[in-house]
Amino acid sequence: MSTPEREAGTSAGHAFGRAPESPGAPPMVVLPGRKLFAERVQRLHRLAERLPAMADYLYFMARIVEAQHHVLQMPRPRLTDSADLAIAHDIPPLAVDGLWRDMSWPQDLDALIADLDEDVPAAQRAWFERIKALAEPERMVLAAGVLSGEIEADQEIAMAPLMGAALQVAWTRQARGIAHPPGRPKAGARALCPCCGVPPVASVIQIGMARSRVRYLHCGLCATEWYAERARCAYCGDSRTLAYETLEDERGERVLPVQAETCGACESYLKVAQREWEQDADPLADDLASLALDMMIGERELARRAFNPLLVLGRRLA
Repeated sequence: MSTPEREAGTSAGHAFGRAPESPGAPPMVVLPGRKLFAERVQRLHRLAERLPAMADYLYFMARIVEAQHHVLQMPRPRLTDSADLAIAHDIPPLAVDGLWRDMSWPQDLDALIADLDEDVPAAQRAWFERIKALAEPERMVLAAGVLSGEIEADQEIAMAPLMGAALQVAWTRQARGIAHPPGRPKAGARALCPCCGVPPVASVIQIGMARSRVRYLHCGLCATEWYAERARCAYCGDSRTLAYETLEDERGERVLPVQAETCGACESYLKVAQREWEQDADPLADDLASLALDMMIGERELARRAFNPLLVLGRRLA
């Protein structure tokens, strides 16, 4: 069941919040924290307990994220020495187009496979063995497909989440190594990560003294967050046609702290994780758990504007 909520001032469905100011205001860009994957594992376990129908899927995704946490600790060559120069020229320092062949994802993929090998359920074993056996050229093709979202073969889609997990580890490790975060993306690229240049997985309404009620877009690849106005489409900037939808149970109660922000102007949607509702809401984990919301909105033929490397659905909207 869905609950459309039209934006009207500070309605119950959506409050405007505030924008960063200076001095001493919330930062415009926040690099990923050290506990990112460990906290995501905990969130996925709680979501699995709450959603029995999705429990097996969410527990397995939690196991993948746990492996990501382990692999993230492994040392890899630093690629951010020229980050300051790139940032000075308004270029994402970890731009996917320029660095994807140089990143450590092949080693990270091997490490993930080794970490997971004894825990893969029988139902997942076929694609797991397939990705283990991929030759280097096939791996390159799969990695490029995950980054572009242009995967169509069912067999490749089955392997995509593990490749996506390796890509996430590689980019998140490098993002954590940047000495100073870049500035907020300029107009025309506000919906692209300032660190790696990919679209967000979702937005998140933050909590806490420093960022209370401030909206950030969350990168699904490198986990960087950057400020975005509330009550405005992250992509086209429209504020007149926005609506908000949630999943409700048979009693009319909210199932997850997630809304879909739909935009009639560009006919698309992006999810919002509301930490004001649940403080441990995770943009990526809650995106996985709210697939029913995507199915519901898909009936209206709105384009999903999210990039989640652990959820490759096929060709994504540019």
